[in-house]
Amino acid sequence: MFTILRDLTRHNMEFLGGLVLFAIIVGLIILSYFSPYGPTDIYLLPPDMPPDGDYWLGTTSRGQDVFWQLTTALRNTLYFGIGVAFLSRIISLVVGLVAGYAGGAVDRVLMAINDSVMVIPQFPLLILFYFVLKDSMTWTALIVIMAALGWSYDARLIRSVAISLKTRPFTTQSVYSGMSMRKILIQEHLPYVLPIVFATTMNNMIWSIGMEITLSVLGFTDIETPTMGMMIYWANAHSALIAGIWWWVAAPVAVIVVLFLALFLLSMSMNEYNDPRSRLNRMGG
Repeated sequence: MFTILRDLTRHNMEFLGGLVLFAIIVGLIILSYFSPYGPTDIYLLPPDMPPDGDYWLGTTSRGQDVFWQLTTALRNTLYFGIGVAFLSRIISLVVGLVAGYAGGAVDRVLMAINDSVMVIPQFPLLILFYFVLKDSMTWTALIVIMAALGWSYDARLIRSVAISLKTRPFTTQSVYSGMSMRKILIQEHLPYVLPIVFATTMNNMIWSIGMEITLSVLGFTDIETPTMGMMIYWANAHSALIAGIWWWVAAPVAVIVVLFLALFLLSMSMNEYNDPRSRLNRMGG
């Protein structure tokens, strides 16, 4: 993996740009741990102050410093995306590798489940979960629900790679040497699909963060937990744009754009790396 990252940093400017933007995001998240205000503190500062030397990004109508609120919201939003991506990668890896290697009835059953999840309309289902669970809809519950919905496309992609790996001579050699299916999948096949897992992780984070922001802006999540979507929700609830408090909306929107751009560049460069012809063309091969 370190060799892949080294090659991408040397030969792919999009990857380097995405890495720099992501480093800025990580820097803001580290700053959140030094915030002088609690994440849910309100009415501590003069409301509706425009950006100046004391309040770099101004204050909200709820008496919060936009800059420090932004760092905390960004941290919660990114952790949410990482949590969903981590859980859904585990499901997609298990389903994809096992289906591709085992074949037969196991493959047909797993792909039937996979295709059923794929065609479920996710957004209406998430709203239904919100109304059913109501007070039990914590951030942990939402992460688990979204992870359960966000693995199917990537599992099918991993399965296609696993099918080709099954026919390679090293897999046959592993079988005849007495290795179990679990060891073959983990020790022999997993390293080949890790670049794909990295690329799909970025895509999954973009999807889950976008979905979280949409649900939060509509008020279908815990409105007391600061996230990027929740900042926009409260700005809209206080009619910030109509009142001319543009900085309350501009700050989270700008950071969301930077975050999505960083994830997109990292995903695109990794997809290109996975394509041998694109990789050789870029390296002048």
